[in-house]
Amino acid sequence: MRGFLATLPLAAVIAGPLALLAGATPAMAQPREFNCIGAERLEDDVFAIGFRAGRATLSDAARTPLAAAADLAKNPGRNLCVLGFAAGEGGQTSSTRLAAQRARAVSEALSSEFGIERDRIRAEARNPGFARNTANREQRSVIIVVLPAPPGAPPAPPTAEAPSAPAVQPARPATPPPPAAPPEGRPAPRPAPGSSSPPPPVTPPGGTIQPVVPSPMPPGTTPSLQQPTPLPTPPTVEPAAPPPGAPRP
Repeated sequence: MRGFLATLPLAAVIAGPLALLAGATPAMAQPREFNCIGAERLEDDVFAIGFRAGRATLSDAARTPLAAAADLAKNPGRNLCVLGFAAGEGGQTSSTRLAAQRARAVSEALSSEFGIERDRIRAEARNPGFARNTANREQRSVIIVVLPAPPGAPPAPPTAEAPSAPAVQPARPATPPPPAAPPEGRPAPRPAPGSSSPPPPVTPPGGTIQPVVPSPMPPGTTPSLQQPTPLPTPPTVEPAAPPPGAPRP
């Protein structure tokens, strides 16, 4: 049996399991016009997802490489190649079927959980045969290769930045309102003990009061009470003497 499989072309060996998987699950969208030939030899934007031996179920550790690949795939011009490996796990047919199941599990996670369009994802089973020089991580892993965008492809949409919070201005202290004038007929309030500022003058109804400010006194002058100055006494007028020989009155 092993010799018979060795004589079959690799494409014929892979086509059988993939046809069985396609009939057991809903048909995926037709992929875009791109291929994954030589994708396993690329080194940039490549993400590996490991699997347990004989299993095709994604583990919790697979979310980190899935999210990283989906972030690059936000550029609508970049397609993805999902390459499944399962060398050395059972016979040739069983390994190919397991590799296809692993690739399908990863491609469905990219589409359903991260919103990548199905026609941008191509899942393929890569079975290197029974060669012993294949690394163990490749034998039980799926490789996601985010292909470069072709020339002329639309650029990736810009990432929306969160709006910055407005600067908070410090609150200003409220200005106290001026004191209200007392009602007519009531005395003005006296200042509180210890207060240095006198109360504002009370404005009577119908007019204003102009404060009388005394003129400043020279330095060293002591204020005193001044007596009123008496009025001067008018002089007494004496009659003039008549000239000699004039008759007297």
